[in-house]
Amino acid sequence: MNKPYVRPDVREFLNLLDANPRPVFTAELLAQIRNMPADMMASLDAPVGEMGEIRDVTMPGPGGDIALRLFDPRAQRDTGPVVVFFHGGGFCVGSIDTHAGLAAEIARQLDLPVVSVEYRLAPEHRWPAAPDDAEAAVRWIAENGAAFGRAFSSIILCGDSAGANLTIVTALALREQPASLPLVMQMPIYPATDHTRTFPSEQAFSDGYGLESVNMAMYREHLQADSEHWRNSPLLASQEGLPPTLVVTAALDPLRDHGRAYAAKTLEAGVPTSYIEVAGTIHGFATYRRAIPSADADLRAILGVARTMLTEHLPQD
Repeated sequence: MNKPYVRPDVREFLNLLDANPRPVFTAELLAQIRNMPADMMASLDAPVGEMGEIRDVTMPGPGGDIALRLFDPRAQRDTGPVVVFFHGGGFCVGSIDTHAGLAAEIARQLDLPVVSVEYRLAPEHRWPAAPDDAEAAVRWIAENGAAFGRAFSSIILCGDSAGANLTIVTALALREQPASLPLVMQMPIYPATDHTRTFPSEQAFSDGYGLESVNMAMYREHLQADSEHWRNSPLLASQEGLPPTLVVTAALDPLRDHGRAYAAKTLEAGVPTSYIEVAGTIHGFATYRRAIPSADADLRAILGVARTMLTEHLPQD
């Protein structure tokens, strides 16, 4: 079997990981990671950069207060869509701070306000705490634009990795019981969509490509989700009636085939769908832009497709 193509800067990053292997993510280690300084946790990504406004807001959630953060390239704006963003981290790590650079870049490239959600994490808060918080946050944001000094007209959902799973799960929940504003688009970036089976990519890229199988197993153990339930494995649900969808995967990602299967199912359901598989790179590239310089151009290209889709499909306010 031929070896897969790996970009030079991706290979350099993987060599660095090989030389400094990550420890197994036990519950004790996860607690330590969450206490690390935010700038250390986000050191692989590009900085937030200039923003017109960054605003922290707190909302009541189903398990306690939920922190939200607005990123807007404009200090003021007219009525329009808002992007609700869910960070990655295997449902066990990650935060508004670790993904601030990505949230800010989405806001900048789409020229839209982005609200990032600090949902509850395992093992302290097992499934379905995260999807409960994600759905509650979207419904609250839809009704409380004034808390951000904005007037929102519609919702766009976006997330990476675990946050991409939450993006799809939340979109399905809003299809069944709409929020007070319409959902007009979803953008899952390297999502996990079906935990009931093992895809070929999970075997091909299980180790040596940045997302190690031992830590993926630990994530699942900490989360203790029901793999047969659509709120953990959204590919099992019908995708009919969902909004326009942009699915992004990485060619060397164990989760690549999850995204492929999901894009195929949305297309089969008649959902306007674009699929981008980024060649020669790995899971997490959107938050590795400092460590993998080519990822910056990748993210810009992805968000360029998102802009085009919004132009084509967004209702005129």
